[in-house]
Parts: sequence; C-alpha cells; structure tokens
Amino acid sequence: MNKMGWANTMLAPYRVLDLTDDKGFLCGKILGDYGADVIKIEKPGGDPARKIGPFYHDIPDPEKSLNWFCYNLNKRGITLDIETADGKAIFKKLVEKADFVIESFPVGYLDRLGLCYKELEKVNPRIILTSISPFGQTGPYSHYKGADITCMGMAVIMYLSGDADRPPVRISAPQAFMCAGADAASASLVAHYHRQKTGQGQWVDVSAQESLICTTMNANPFWYLDKRLETRVGPLRGGLSSAPNRQVWPCKDGFISFAFWSTFYKAGLISNKALVDWIASDGMSNEYLDSIDWKTWNITVQTKEDWEKLQVPLFNFFLTKTKSELHAEALKRRILLVPVTTPRDLVNDEQLAARGYWVEVDHPELDGKLLYPGAFMRVLGADPLKIKRRAPLIGEHNEEIYRDMLGLKAEDMIILKQGGTI
Repeated sequence: MNKMGWANTMLAPYRVLDLTDDKGFLCGKILGDYGADVIKIEKPGGDPARKIGPFYHDIPDPEKSLNWFCYNLNKRGITLDIETADGKAIFKKLVEKADFVIESFPVGYLDRLGLCYKELEKVNPRIILTSISPFGQTGPYSHYKGADITCMGMAVIMYLSGDADRPPVRISAPQAFMCAGADAASASLVAHYHRQKTGQGQWVDVSAQESLICTTMNANPFWYLDKRLETRVGPLRGGLSSAPNRQVWPCKDGFISFAFWSTFYKAGLISNKALVDWIASDGMSNEYLDSIDWKTWNITVQTKEDWEKLQVPLFNFFLTKTKSELHAEALKRRILLVPVTTPRDLVNDEQLAARGYWVEVDHPELDGKLLYPGAFMRVLGADPLKIKRRAPLIGEHNEEIYRDMLGLKAEDMIILKQGGTI
C-alpha cells in the first residue's frame, strides 16, 4: 500500500514531486494514474496554467480551469516558492522523502537555484530528475523558448499536416508537450528500472522536438523504399500510388474514412469489391467503376485522372448515408471503412461504455460531478488504473504535507506563509 493507501497499484510505494507547468503536466498525471503519490508544487497564489481555459461554466477562475482539472488528476497540491532560501530548504526535505522529481523550467533554471541534479543527488542518491524542455538540455537551441506551434514546426509534423495547395498547419489542440509528457513518464520508469538494478538515480532529459519527430516514422519507409519524401495531402492518402487517393469523405452527418487498398492483399480485394458492389446495388455506379477488374487492379499505377474518375460515384454515394449506416453495413460487407468520430460520438460510444471508460469525478467545490476519460490501459493482477482524486485546489494539501509529512509546526507555517514561501 502506498503513502495514499492505493493498494496494489504499480507505483504504489513511490512519491513524485511535480514542478512542471503545462509543458509537463501529463508526465505527472500518468505517474499518478499508475499509483504514485504525486505532489504538485505551485508558487503561492497558484500556477499560471490555472488561467488556461476553457473554464467550468465559462467562468474564468484559477480554481475552475478544465485544462487544470484534466492534467492534474490524481495529484496532491502544495504551494512553495523554491526561489527563497526557506523554499529551497523545504524542497530538499521533500526530495529526501521522494523518488522522482519532474520539471519543465527553462534550461539552467534549477542549476541557478542550486537545485540541479548534482545537488539533488547529494540529498537523495536514488532520486530521478526528469527534465522536459522544448529542445533538450544541450545543443545550440537548448535555451530557446518553444511553444507548441514552434515545436510542431521544427519536428516536421507541420510539413506533413494540411492540404497540398496550402501552407502547413498545426493540429488544433496542443500536442508537442503531450508527446513529451508521455515520453517523459516512460523514460522516468526506465530510469526507475535502472535504479532498482543498481541503486542509482539518473537525470532524464526529454526534448519535445525529439518526441514529436518520432511520431513521423510512418513517412520513413517511403524514403527508404523509393527515395520519396512524403508531404501534405490533406484528406488524401499518399505513398501507396503515383498519385494520392482520397481517404476522408463527407457523408450525410459528418465524415468517414475509406481508402482503396492494393488487391495484392486479400483484405484489400474484398473491401474494394464489396464497396463497389454496394454502390452498384444502389444504382450509383458509373461506367469507369463498372469496368474495373479488381483481381488485377494495381494501386501503384493509378494516375490522378484514375482517382478522379473513382471519386465521383463514391462522393455521391456516401452523401446519401449517415456515419452509423455506413459503418453498420461496412461490418456486414467486410469493407475497410470507419466513421470519423466527434467528441460527442466518443462520449456516447457503446464500446467505451461497455468497458466503463468514462468516469464521473466528484468536485465538492463545484457542488457536482464532471465526466473524465478513464484508464488508458488495463493491468491484470493489479488494481485497475483509477481516478482517485480530482485535481488539487491551490495549496489544498499544505497542512497534510508540511505538518504531517515534514513535521512543521503551525507557527512555522504561519511565518512561512507571511514570508511568501508557502
């Protein structure tokens, strides 16, 4: 059982000090989901990320940021200014009782405070420090700032995102530090494995740029196979033929994803033929579609003109059906077609409902409950990953941690609060 009473969870015995801002929140959340006791440390007055919307009932309030709620689940929260002498001393006491420290400060910040890895390992030789930054701790860009759009642009993702006849675009919701945060959690656990084997802590250096580059690996095979660089194709699918073929199609109530596949694969032959037969049965085929011999059809030699002829009947056909109609019939006919789901679709998804994915979390301070995504994985033989507490209010666990864990007296805490340390 861990320090919070979460029996059988994978990281139950371990404690994490979370110094991150929104660039690293996900790392701490994942470790908290695994069962670690994550203590989110904010400056007195609250983390600036509490000002990131959207807000509960659209009321701007540092205690009502839905972004904060989402990425700080399963964490306790304290206020502490580590720039003060007392704050540094208290932080080192916390490090003595911790197993991980995660941070996303500008490179060199902790070093200037005397709280870099070399100093922390003197306090606790087993400590793992995980640093998340836009470009890593070394190199000519290490001291550069990097917002989401900067990292996306410098990791090739934007080059691959958008329509061919328009400039690159970034994905609407910030992704750079989501990738970095997930990689940071994984890397922290690799360092933890090393610690179990050797007894030694480590400093983990995570670059958001490098994390994002790894997500472009699907484009690599086309270079190695025929020295072709992939580029933006919007709703089309590139790489498989001499001209891109459409992959995203509008339908009656949204969009679906369907692509013609090489008939070299049996699944591709079945899917292509089944859709064409369905279109014909609805009387919506054309002469070109009817003339194709799917047993000999070769995707790699299709020209732009060929694809344009193929598209006309498909556009017309899909627009007569809803997403659910298309998906249900595709399952019957063995067609490789899926709906493009919306957030509303996800909340109402029967598969997720059957697995109890969506979880209502009590928010007593709001006099209600909010619906959250649940566990991202299941582990046999251990307690399931659960949401065990909502995100902390500002300084909510100061008493619990400073008095019960560190043994500070009430009068000490009053002095520290008056001095702006906590």
